[in-house]
Amino acid sequence: MKAIPTAEQREFASALRALLAAESAVPLVRALNEPDADRRTPALWKALTDAGVLGLAIAEEYGGSGGSLDDLAVFYTEAGRALCPTTIHSSIQAALAVDQLGSPNAKGTWLPPLARGAVRGTTALWSARDAAVVSAALRADPVSGQWRLNGTADYVADADVADIVVISAAVQEHTFAFIVDTKATGVVTKPLAMAGGNRAFTVRFDDVMVPADALLGDVSALKLRRLANAAVALGSLDLVGIGQAVIDRTVEYTTLRHQFGRPIGSFQAAQHLVADMHIAVAAARLAAHAAVFWIARGRTATRETAIARMHAAGAARLVTLNAHQLHGGMGYVTETDLHLWTERARLGSTWGGGADVAASWLEETLDSEEPG
Repeated sequence: MKAIPTAEQREFASALRALLAAESAVPLVRALNEPDADRRTPALWKALTDAGVLGLAIAEEYGGSGGSLDDLAVFYTEAGRALCPTTIHSSIQAALAVDQLGSPNAKGTWLPPLARGAVRGTTALWSARDAAVVSAALRADPVSGQWRLNGTADYVADADVADIVVISAAVQEHTFAFIVDTKATGVVTKPLAMAGGNRAFTVRFDDVMVPADALLGDVSALKLRRLANAAVALGSLDLVGIGQAVIDRTVEYTTLRHQFGRPIGSFQAAQHLVADMHIAVAAARLAAHAAVFWIARGRTATRETAIARMHAAGAARLVTLNAHQLHGGMGYVTETDLHLWTERARLGSTWGGGADVAASWLEETLDSEEPG
């Protein structure tokens, strides 16, 4: 596994950092917390579409950039650093789901509009509380060449701005994946109360009719688990980006803030805290890249994903707590914006399963003969 980024990846990260700094600045993030905010963020969406981010890991024959999960890992790290809205992540995950679960015909139909940003997507294929739970959310019945869907999906991220949702449904002894228009008759979306202005929804499907070409196919639990692991591993790199941004802000603050005639960063106790932050983020970065590396090469990589989530969630907690301690009272003043990264870290550390849930995944792999 190559833990050191290539020159091309470093250049890509630098370009993304500049783009996100210009289009996803703190004022935009603050504005998205307002009740009447436009969560479609058209300027940012266009900039990332033009940069090829939405189709980054999609083959060129389907309108993508021809990259890989390794390239997405670079984006997710920079996205966390810049607090890029999660609507981007949700649409990327929808494209990955179509790419990994769909037939060539389904890919040819749905991937080009997702890659060019003409369609926004989200997914409801595994539990938001525990990504190891990949049981079907809905029930599907064949009706006159179509499919009728019934059931409820909980904690669907960014369903309010998504045009489609990729969802699983039970058909007798099998699990099928479908693409459903969020504006279809019978689809009811209800917002859920979330911390930090984050958006998740309960989506109910009442006799929703889905055409035959919206069927991605019969999918196995193993395929769904691999897809869920990819989401968790990439999400762990989002946490790494958050941690790095918090460290940078904290180092700058401890250099400028003086006590007893000297910067507080010159005190050994402060230096120890910052050193612990660096070590935690470095370990999380290596673990998350390891998980992405193996998933990109066809493994389910449950063991690596569990380790990545445990490190990333632990690092996010340590880094944000230490940052608030080193900022003192200023760390709890919302005008400093530190809370924006803290709230993002809290959500990201639990979405799909926190460190305690990931530990149970690790235990499962230790009980089996094959890792992941």
